Amino acid sequence: MNTSLKLGVNVDHVATLRQARYRTMPEAHNVEPSVLEAARTALRAGAHSITIHLRADRRHIQDADVWELRKEPGLLMNLEMGNTPEIVAIALQVKPAFVCLVPEHREEVTTEGGLDVAGLRGSLEATVRALEANGTRVSLFIDPEAEQVRASAAIGASMVELHTGTFANETGEKRAEEARRLAEAAELAHGLGLQVNAGHGLTVANLKDLAGVPHLAELNIGHHLVSRAVTVGLEAAVKEMLAAMSNSLSPA
Repeated sequence: MNTSLKLGVNVDHVATLRQARYRTMPEAHNVEPSVLEAARTALRAGAHSITIHLRADRRHIQDADVWELRKEPGLLMNLEMGNTPEIVAIALQVKPAFVCLVPEHREEVTTEGGLDVAGLRGSLEATVRALEANGTRVSLFIDPEAEQVRASAAIGASMVELHTGTFANETGEKRAEEARRLAEAAELAHGLGLQVNAGHGLTVANLKDLAGVPHLAELNIGHHLVSRAVTVGLEAAVKEMLAAMSNSLSPA
């Protein structure tokens, strides 16, 4: 049984639901659902940290959400963000426990694909070092490619988050091949001193196919948990995921 693997719960889509109705009236007295209450529920159910993505277009999480969550006692915030001057400045003010730098494109529905750390090394290195020096541990959201892992270590990041979207979208031998790629990237990252996290598209159903990936420290999961919460509630959904992680995956 895995007792060390941690779960970060992404509550972006709680904000998506709120924004669908209250985007133009954020000060209304009856605004719901509450991102803070969702975060509290996830932590009460056993989540280790709360992930939010402050996008440039503010399509779901708002600046006020970031500050409200930051003030919550005992809440470890993982701030997903693009490498833009505006958002970097906010991160340096907020000082979240963790930052995960991700690629960000306005036309995408959600983050698709990993960050090209090797190709963007110059601009990323300054951001990583500034955040790390400010007390925030930095992760880079990357595809499971050796070049990207090595570049992540070279620019001073503490962690990588391996993009599991391709793994989640495939089946059969194609999924098995992607799991092998993830395992190789995890081995390399661990050997270079990086903490290995993973996320995107993970569900209770597909976790068992991730069992061969070593050194996993934390999974970051959002859409599946919020979707499941519609049926069983968020607390139950988080507990289901934690049980699946314990039963399906090996300790780091």
